[in-house]
Amino acid sequence: MNPSHSADASARLIPAGEGRLANKVVFVSGAGSVGPGWGNGRAVSVLFAQEGATVFGVDRDVVRMDETAERIAALKGQFTSAACDATDSASIAAAVADCVARFGRIDVLVNNVGGSARGGPIEMDEAVWDSQIDHNLKSVFLTCKHVLPHMLTQGSGSIINLSSASGIRWTGSAQVAYAATKAGVIQMSRVLAVQYAKQGIRVNSIVPGQLHTPMVEVRLAGQRTGGDVEALLRQRQARIPLPFMGDGRDTAHAALYLASDESRFVTGTELVIDGGMSVRCD
Repeated sequence: MNPSHSADASARLIPAGEGRLANKVVFVSGAGSVGPGWGNGRAVSVLFAQEGATVFGVDRDVVRMDETAERIAALKGQFTSAACDATDSASIAAAVADCVARFGRIDVLVNNVGGSARGGPIEMDEAVWDSQIDHNLKSVFLTCKHVLPHMLTQGSGSIINLSSASGIRWTGSAQVAYAATKAGVIQMSRVLAVQYAKQGIRVNSIVPGQLHTPMVEVRLAGQRTGGDVEALLRQRQARIPLPFMGDGRDTAHAALYLASDESRFVTGTELVIDGGMSVRCD
């Protein structure tokens, strides 16, 4: 792998901001990361703050947002963090109310909470299935439930839901609950996009492929290659036509487009960020 495309926390910086999100208030769920480097939520939060947004980031574990806050502070950006369980309606309601009380509105909602579990219906415990539904799909439902009333009052808003390439194709291993819930995120986004289009609210999905994020080292390698990170990266890279693996910054730049006024005529669609993986026939 080309080292310039690694997920090393000290690798290339996100390009300088141009103020594309100036005066916008953004609510990001999953704004932290399980380890150092560019997870999707951290990259989105940093880039959005760099582009002038006021970012309100939530995570179940606030410590995971420490690096996010440090990076934004170094850019002199605006970031507020709060503990929040995205699978709990009362927790989400409290976080949304806190954000609105502080900043008066929510212009952009980014739903980034999620995670995979291995197995098909036979191997997977029913409790794991239920947990995946809550983590990957109910979390999106709940944030939308509590943010949409504020966007309706404003008469505008952009909701960006992170799905996965697993929601549109086989990606190399059986993870039936993750695939089903991420497909559900896409269809939920389409339905909401049509339902709220006349009220000035846009809803779109980002479909990341197999990125090199901190999750690879911290969790996935242990689950799939006995802790051998390089072996897992080789497996994942072999599925990607481009000769390198993307990371959270690639997701963030897609989200920036969907959050900005540049995408004013874009709703109910999916932006696939996977290096061409999903168009392969093998």
